[in-house]
Amino acid sequence: MSLVGCAGGSDTTRIVLQPVAGAPPISPVAPVAATVTSGELREVTLTPDGGPPVPGTLSEDHTRWTPSAPLDYGKTYTWGGSAEDGSGRAVPVRGSFRTVKPASLTGARLNIADGGVVGIAAPIIVQFDGHVTDKEAAERALSVHTSVPTEGSWGWLQDDLGGSRVFWRPKDYWKPNTAVTVKADLFGVDLGKGSFGERNVSANFTIGRAQVVKADVGSHQLVVQRDGVEVARYEASYGKESDPDRNTHNGIHVVTEKFTDKRMVNPQYHYDVMEHWAVRISNNGEFIHANPETTSVQGEANVSHGCVNLSTADAKAYFDSVLYGDPVEVTGSPVPLSARDGDIWVWTLDWPSWQKLSALHRES
Repeated sequence: MSLVGCAGGSDTTRIVLQPVAGAPPISPVAPVAATVTSGELREVTLTPDGGPPVPGTLSEDHTRWTPSAPLDYGKTYTWGGSAEDGSGRAVPVRGSFRTVKPASLTGARLNIADGGVVGIAAPIIVQFDGHVTDKEAAERALSVHTSVPTEGSWGWLQDDLGGSRVFWRPKDYWKPNTAVTVKADLFGVDLGKGSFGERNVSANFTIGRAQVVKADVGSHQLVVQRDGVEVARYEASYGKESDPDRNTHNGIHVVTEKFTDKRMVNPQYHYDVMEHWAVRISNNGEFIHANPETTSVQGEANVSHGCVNLSTADAKAYFDSVLYGDPVEVTGSPVPLSARDGDIWVWTLDWPSWQKLSALHRES
């Protein structure tokens, strides 16, 4: 909408409002402004139905006003105020527009807490509470900033926990002590089929020390390296080689959680036991944990149901050293880790294959 007032002779004061008159409902984060030519804005208000005026900022030359707080969904906003032409006469600011009313709102959460410290293989996960149809629009609203130059990419995995999920992983392991800021500016974003982002989420976190576990199933050892130096070597028993259903899977696993006590149940093998100092490395049931019953063969044979068995003392020592996101590199097994094995299998793909999971990569 524009309003024009004359200021003597040929002087013309013109107020241009964005969005223009008759525009369809806009996103609450779409550009909104009142601009005047050949005059100055004296007072501008923008008021939603049923609410107080929106705070705003007037440019130093008094020619442009913009809101300084986000708008809301499903509201009618009415302009008020005035400008002054070159002769000191008032020109009213009048008009209105509407913001879109979503059919539904989709929320999202991050897997890494603000202020967290994580391992060098930790992916960033944005978990949505509903299905995202327009993945390109969603991905454009996501950003990762690092204190150390880090190449990385988003990748969409299969829906889980009732909604879509997108992971960001670096091309190679994170550099230790990297400061990371991740933002999901989803409020106002059309996610498809009438659903819009409910709110923005963000987190600042740090990459910790570089701890890598080398887990060669044929060695019957579990080796912990920190910043390139071996700091621990434990005798271990991996999954029984003669049974493919019991093999510890080959590939880069990621530590996701740990439990001082963890009940483990497997109906196929008729066991239900409480294990201790358990570190989860895959969502398919693979843990590194204490198992006193296999202590006699640890370091000599692989007899477990797929987990990595350590003595109680060694399991406690390893348990105390881990961070979410530490990599556990399993080698020597005939069965590879894959998408069937749970939520974090991002390191099973080579870099070009991972990049193809980006919705924006598919656009190019």
